[in-house]
Amino acid sequence: MKFYVLFGPPGAGKGTQAGAMVERYNLCHLSTGELLRSEISAGSPLGLQAKALIEAGNLVPDEVVEGMIESKFKSVKEVKGFLLDGFPRTIAQAEALDAMLAKGGEAVTACISLMIPDQLIHERIAHRANIEGRADDARPEVVENRVKTYHDKTEPLIEFYKKAGRYHEIDGVGTIEEVRDRIFTEMDKF
Repeated sequence: MKFYVLFGPPGAGKGTQAGAMVERYNLCHLSTGELLRSEISAGSPLGLQAKALIEAGNLVPDEVVEGMIESKFKSVKEVKGFLLDGFPRTIAQAEALDAMLAKGGEAVTACISLMIPDQLIHERIAHRANIEGRADDARPEVVENRVKTYHDKTEPLIEFYKKAGRYHEIDGVGTIEEVRDRIFTEMDKF
């Protein structure tokens, strides 16, 4: 079983590229954003808690996200692996993921990192807010908090995965097809 971490700042194109990655490599896409949005639209207690945190630009507690991910690892079987999108976002989550996978004798195969400059992050998120009607993307102060949170808490994962020999950076600037070709060239190595 292969376990890929899809990494990058908000607006880097992770959601845009994930579908093609899933199809080409027969992976189960685990997007924490989609899992949480599903809970929010269901109006579950977890969803209501997550909604308030997300709207303020904050992260959902680790144990909630980790439980959702582990449950999917156990229940989805007819794939060659998993594409984790939006998890891990912190060193603590990466360590928890390593421990979770180690229980089954598995490990992260690779961290595929889509990188774009901060200015492009803001442009893409504003565009996404208009196209998808996502309220969490519409307020500049929320977007700025998400970018700051990414730099402060998520960016340290670059060194974490570099030290593990699993970090693979992809230039996320260009057309969808250009970025996709770069991703496939890298993933074909595994």
